[in-house]
Amino acid sequence: MITNQDFVVVNLTPWDFEFGNNCCNIAIELAKHNRVLYVNPPLDRITAMREKDQPKIRKRLDILAGKKDDLVKLSDNLWNLYPKTLIESINWVPNRFAFDFVNRINNRRLAKAIADAMKRLDFKQPIMFNDNDIFRCYHLKEMLNPQVYIYYIRDQLIAVDYWKRHGIRLEPKHMAKADAIVANSVHLAEYAREFNPKSYYVGQGCDLGEWKPENVAELPRDVRTIPGPIIGYVGALDTNRLDISLISQIAQARPDWSIVLVGPEDETFKTSRLHEMRNVIFLGSKPPTELPAYVKAFDVCINPQAVNPVTIGNYPRKIDEYLAMGKPTVATRTKAMEVFKDYTYLASSPEEYVKMISWALEENSPQKAEGRQVFASQHTWENNTKEIYKVIKRQLVAGSGKDEVGNMKYGVK
Repeated sequence: MITNQDFVVVNLTPWDFEFGNNCCNIAIELAKHNRVLYVNPPLDRITAMREKDQPKIRKRLDILAGKKDDLVKLSDNLWNLYPKTLIESINWVPNRFAFDFVNRINNRRLAKAIADAMKRLDFKQPIMFNDNDIFRCYHLKEMLNPQVYIYYIRDQLIAVDYWKRHGIRLEPKHMAKADAIVANSVHLAEYAREFNPKSYYVGQGCDLGEWKPENVAELPRDVRTIPGPIIGYVGALDTNRLDISLISQIAQARPDWSIVLVGPEDETFKTSRLHEMRNVIFLGSKPPTELPAYVKAFDVCINPQAVNPVTIGNYPRKIDEYLAMGKPTVATRTKAMEVFKDYTYLASSPEEYVKMISWALEENSPQKAEGRQVFASQHTWENNTKEIYKVIKRQLVAGSGKDEVGNMKYGVK
């Protein structure tokens, strides 16, 4: 564990993001034993103009105008900074020299806002934790000179068009200059290691408090009359991440199974032939608090993931949710899924999916269900943060040495 340190957390997602994010949970864990400044992404000029009537943007504009405080205390050791600066919108600038020039200006503006907040909080020699922000934080290590700079990668951002243009060039350079890199999947750790040998897989935390079968008093009405066995999925029905053809082939191969899909559909899903198949049932979007009840109704859970540059490295949190409910689970085989191999069935084709779903139905037992629950319960934010601490500790030790009596400096235990 690391204690009595100052952490500055910079990232892609603001604290007031409605769906939460990894970085918020990690910041909360860090703040149990350290002081933490969580920095929201700064407002960019185009967003300020286009979305000025949105409540969250109005709030940020009020902060820029000095009408509201930019620094909000969330708990005894945790503060949230709304950077009192406006940055330029440059992601689609095609010329790399122009992009780099303005990006440095944007970084300087953000660094100045962070430095001001650090001064007010009396933060000195902080540890900086960057959650995957390739551009806006590219120069912060040099500009703010933290004692340790950690880059956290949890998505293959450069596979997404928005990040691709300049990210392919800049993310490797950004990772190379980090003191260390932590990744939430084995695949992403291997990718990062191409550019920085100090790259480590630290796992993933999950909030599984609601994902307990004993917490579900009754099954949802719209699933009670569906004939079993029910093969189910909960989550966004997003064509970039799910394989429509795979779902279709499973349903076609076993018309006696009910394929139940719970979640909002993108346009491609809405117009897909799945809606023409009698044994494929769409139940629509549901409140997050109701999802455990749907999973409890499933006989087998699936994650029919498409394999592409966007998905191949992602840690699938929904697998932990399925397993926490004790459910047999069949998922697409990827490098990131290898950590689940002893508790899930991993398939590489529609034929394997059908075969393994059959096995999952036949082999399920109370003992197997309990084993899945115990495994999932290990994936806590506390354990995830402990692994991050180990990586930071290596850098603190390397940078500080030992004092005269052999104890580590900087409050490291």
